[in-house]
Amino acid sequence: MSAPDWWSIEVMDVEDGAVHTATGWRDAYAQVLAESLITNGASSWRWFEHSWGVVLEVAFTREEMWAGWLALPGTQATLEAVPDSVRGLFVHRGHGGSSGAYVPRPPRIDPRADRVGLPEPLVS
Repeated sequence: MSAPDWWSIEVMDVEDGAVHTATGWRDAYAQVLAESLITNGASSWRWFEHSWGVVLEVAFTREEMWAGWLALPGTQATLEAVPDSVRGLFVHRGHGGSSGAYVPRPPRIDPRADRVGLPEPLVS
């Protein structure tokens, strides 16, 4: 079995977030999406909540399976129901969110740091 390819569906909140939110969309359609993912061969999926909306990450073992699931009328209907389907919906390959990394990146050392002189130790 080959390694799964991850795909992301990012749903952003709208400006009038009091009425329509990405979290509300997820709550309304998560079960429908999960059922269609199971019946169409998804190997895994995960929901992530962010300050700006939600991300559904989906893994399929073959790209054709992803394309087939995405083209289903039920999947298309749920994507059309997001709070802002014009500016608030992103569908792309790879992990979603801000950086896609699950562990924090180590701090980078400034390349000039080795040029700074260290203070001399005090001799008593």
